[in-house]
Amino acid sequence: MAYRPTEKTEARKAAIRQRIIDAALQLVSDGGFGALTIGAVAQQAGIATGAVYKHFDSKAQLCAVVFRMATEKEVEVVRQTALADGEPDARLLDSIAEFAARAIRGRRLAYALIAEPVDALVDAERLRYRQAYAEIFRQLVADGVATGAFPPQSASVSAASLVGVIAEALVGPLTWQDGRESDIDEADLIRAIQGFCLRAVASKNIS
Repeated sequence: MAYRPTEKTEARKAAIRQRIIDAALQLVSDGGFGALTIGAVAQQAGIATGAVYKHFDSKAQLCAVVFRMATEKEVEVVRQTALADGEPDARLLDSIAEFAARAIRGRRLAYALIAEPVDALVDAERLRYRQAYAEIFRQLVADGVATGAFPPQSASVSAASLVGVIAEALVGPLTWQDGRESDIDEADLIRAIQGFCLRAVASKNIS
């Protein structure tokens, strides 16, 4: 008779897998993807190194899963803010402020998600989630054009540009490996990004 895993066995496997993911995410949050090794994950999770490979074929696969789980949370925060009720320009400013503030608070993880050089599997996930952010901003810009809050424009091009601007503007302040601190105040940084993005899509400025 073929072996059939029991519900208890499956639950235990799922629990160990989650412990591995949680341990990996903590390592990335503390030291970026460079800190994630299978040995370190196993030690953090309190399991044998070989046990990690029962759930993930490689470090690259584990990194991709960690990236996906961490980024999905950030995408959802931006989605809820950008596509909420309210005027498009206010929603744009609020979503930028929320994203940037969260990134600055968790700068090591944010840098890992936005710009840290990584394996091709993570790069593929990064591209997919940049497209997810772009789709959110596309809907926001399209709303602005439809209501007259923004001038006519290609919503998809503007959205992709917004994603690029926001990410690139944060890379420097998020750089932590060499111990440098940002030379710009957090509030000033967020206002500068907001102002640039609003001017780009609405030909407006903020005080």
